[in-house]
Parts: sequence; structure tokens; C-alpha cells
Amino acid sequence: MVSINVGVLHYVLDHIYGACMHRTKLSTPFFSRGWGGTKLELFESMLKQLFPGSVSQNWPPNMVQPIWKQLWESKNACLKEGIFRTPCDEQLINALPPESHTARIALLTPKSVPPHKMACVVHLAGTGDHTYERRLRLGGPLLKENIATMVLESPFYGNRRPKLQRGAKLLCVSDLLLLGRATIEEARSLLHWLDVEGGFGKMGICGLSMGGVHAAMVGSLHPTPIATLPFLAPHSAVVAFCEGVLKHATAWDALREDAEKAGMTLEEVRERLRMVLSLTDVTRFPIPKSPESVILVAATNDGYIPKDSVLELQKAWPGSEVRWVTGGHVSSFIIHFDSFRRAIVDALNRLPWREPHIL
Repeated sequence: MVSINVGVLHYVLDHIYGACMHRTKLSTPFFSRGWGGTKLELFESMLKQLFPGSVSQNWPPNMVQPIWKQLWESKNACLKEGIFRTPCDEQLINALPPESHTARIALLTPKSVPPHKMACVVHLAGTGDHTYERRLRLGGPLLKENIATMVLESPFYGNRRPKLQRGAKLLCVSDLLLLGRATIEEARSLLHWLDVEGGFGKMGICGLSMGGVHAAMVGSLHPTPIATLPFLAPHSAVVAFCEGVLKHATAWDALREDAEKAGMTLEEVRERLRMVLSLTDVTRFPIPKSPESVILVAATNDGYIPKDSVLELQKAWPGSEVRWVTGGHVSSFIIHFDSFRRAIVDALNRLPWREPHIL
């Protein structure tokens, strides 16, 4: 009788999926057009605006005023879609593709519950998540807990995808950083809207994989306690693109040809990408105001995200919690939605209810 190590099987499945998706010629790799030139330099110069010392000056963020359209309504719930101009500053807007200037959100709320007696969690997109569907499916069952779900369509994805981009494969390294920066600014403005305009009693931010990294950054920078839930997320994009399965989806030859220094070796190119993507290291960000309301959910046999990366973020944020689910990166997306939902409920329960706004 042959025994099978299920954990190893999940890990292997991640690599089989990665090989099918990233090592074939069916699609272009990430960063097929190189580093991004002046846009990459622009992002590096703007990065300091995110860090301590300037965080307080960056609050409140630019207010957004979504234009709403109701998609459907039932006896117990309502789903509407909103659009708004990205609240990023003009310098960042000019660096974004025109298709990404208009942001889109979906808001799923329970009916017959006043806002100050319900929570709302903003769900950020993982790599390749172009639609609302998966995240609405994650948040839908939480309606019975009086938890609303707001889903943000990421820049470079869905209706905001540049015409020349195929699928999720970003054309330049700068695109990844611009996507992250714009997502952070938009999520912060949405949380501000949920507070001031929505009047919700509790708020949270969550995301899967890449969305989990962005959620951690947003939760870190928020000036008041919110639930912060990075799911299947590394502490830095370095881990994903230089160490995990996605290293096989990176256009290393294109990056070498586009390098500033002619004749760079492949190893030097890899090191430069590590240095650039280290700008996304969440451990460099401030500890959230309520670290006990930070719950990281990670997979035991993740071929994309090693355990050490998850534990590094937990160590940087004392008081945060890590929960492990059995599976790989891909399989956990499918089979552990209940664990993600439980983490959302538990993190929100660790927050006090805020007093309703008096108009």
C-alpha cells in the first residue's frame, strides 16, 4: 500500500499549476517590457510619502464620492456598484494608464440594519482577480453576521486593464508598484468614506495573496484601529517574484536587455529586482493601531509563499495572530473560504463598536 503525503501533494499542485500558467508560451510573462523607465524612478521618489513621519500629514486622504447604481436587491441584502475618479494625486494619475483613472467598487450590505450596528470590510484583489465575483462569494455569507463587503477593482485589472496588457501579466516592473500605490490610496479613501459617509460601526481590510500585501499596508497606515486580514500573503513582493513559483513567470531576459547597466548578468538583474521590490516590504511599515485585530491566514504547503515570510510579518507586528490551513496556495483559494470568513469575524469582534456619528 502506497501512502501519499497530502501536504506534498498540495505543494506539487501549486508547481503544476504554475508550470501550466507561467512556463508555457500560452501567455507573455510578467514585465515583458522591462523596468518601466522614468515611471519606476517616479515611484521610488514618491515612496517616502508612505512612511512614518508623513503618515499623520497624509490623513484624511482625498474624499471619494462614488456614483452608485443598484445591481440587485433581495429581501435581506442589496448589491450596488459605484464608480469614482481615483483619489491619487496628479503625479500618480499621470503615471497610471488612462484606463485605470476610473475606479470601480461593489458594495454588498445587509438590509434593515443601521450602519453603526454593522461592520464593513474592504476586499482587495489578488493577482489575476479581475472581477468582483470571488470576493463577493467570500463576503456573502457574512451578511448574516451583519458584515458588509466592499470590493475594489484594482488598477491594471478588469475594466481598468490597459489595452496592451494581456490578462494579469503586467508589462513593466513599475506597473506592479503603481498598482500597489494606487490601490493603497484608493483603499484608504474608501475606508474614510465608510467612516464619514457610511457611518459603519466597525471596519476592516482584507485581501488574498497580492491583495493581502496591500491590505497589510493599508491596515498599517490607518490612523484608528481596524481589522487587518492578509490571506495567503507574503511580507514582500520579493518573495513572490524572486523566490516562489512566480519567478518562472518573470521575463528575466527582457529585464536584462532593459537594464540601465549594459552587460548585467542574470544574477545582477535578479538582485536589482529584489532591491526594487523590497520597497513593498510590509515589515518596514508601522505596527497597526490594533495588532490584536490582525489575523494572517497562511497555507501549510504553499508553493508561492514560504512559511518564513508569513512568520516574518507576524514577528514585526507583535500581538498579531497567524492561522494555518492545510493546503497549497491554489487549493486554499478554493477549499478554505470558511477559514477566511472565521478570521474576518474574529478580527472584527476584537474591535470596539464606535459611537454613531451625530448629524
